[in-house]
Amino acid sequence: MEAGNLIVLVALIALLIILGRLSIRIVREYERLVVFRLGRALGARGPGLVLLIPFVDASVRVDLREIFFDVEPQTTITKDNAPLSIDFLVYMKVIDALSSVLEVEDFRGASRGIATTTLRALVGDMILDDVLARRDQLNEWLQDKLDEVTNRWGIKVTAVEIREIIPPREIQEAMSRQMSAERHRRATVTDADGRREAAIKVAEGDRQARILQAQGQREAQILEAEGERQALILRAEGVAAGLERIHQIARGLDSNTMSLEYLNAIRALGGTEATKFVIPMEFTTLLTTLRGHTANMGADGGVAPPEAS
Repeated sequence: MEAGNLIVLVALIALLIILGRLSIRIVREYERLVVFRLGRALGARGPGLVLLIPFVDASVRVDLREIFFDVEPQTTITKDNAPLSIDFLVYMKVIDALSSVLEVEDFRGASRGIATTTLRALVGDMILDDVLARRDQLNEWLQDKLDEVTNRWGIKVTAVEIREIIPPREIQEAMSRQMSAERHRRATVTDADGRREAAIKVAEGDRQARILQAQGQREAQILEAEGERQALILRAEGVAAGLERIHQIARGLDSNTMSLEYLNAIRALGGTEATKFVIPMEFTTLLTTLRGHTANMGADGGVAPPEAS
């Protein structure tokens, strides 16, 4: 009897353990548990401890962390009939656990298929040069198109990154030749720009030199003219000083002596060939006076005046 009770106790304990494992679920922070009861969706549960009814409830775990998958290289044809091999990465995350279970069987596989067809559609509407030059914009277009489709599945496409675009060999060789020609053209333009800049600098230097030379000549001419002006001023001041001296001497002399002093002063002023005098009519009176004065000097034993011719 005791052995039978022990067996029953062990069986009950085993049953409780089995029921506990079937009814208790621990859901992590980054997970959600979609619960079905008799086939009907009850919703997403978690995080934390979730209790289920054994043999009645069923559950599906959904990871909410961001995931990514690699799309294998796809051969696409551009609008100008250039074949390209393109591979890229798709980043996404579940934002609605219930929809990701109810709306699509395998959202990863479905997203990969949608990404492939969307890429071919977009590249087919673009020419080769645009595909190669507008990679960032192509990433954005792919992300927007994928997000439109996956949104109803409760999936958010966070990013699309094209890893490599490989054109055919002949196109690569043509692109290499084009790049070489472009580099040669840029080098030629750079060299021409350098020559032009050098010529401009040389011409500017010559112009500055001519300006400085002209300024030097002008300043020299100004200094020379200033010197001549100062010399003329000094000569005029000398003449004025001489006349002033004659005037001072004349104050203490009689008319005859003053006339002689005037003649001596005029003789001194006329010492150069460039000096000319304009003699007024009143000067004859002075000459008559001087003639009489010299005659008196001759009668007194002085020197007789010269004969007038």
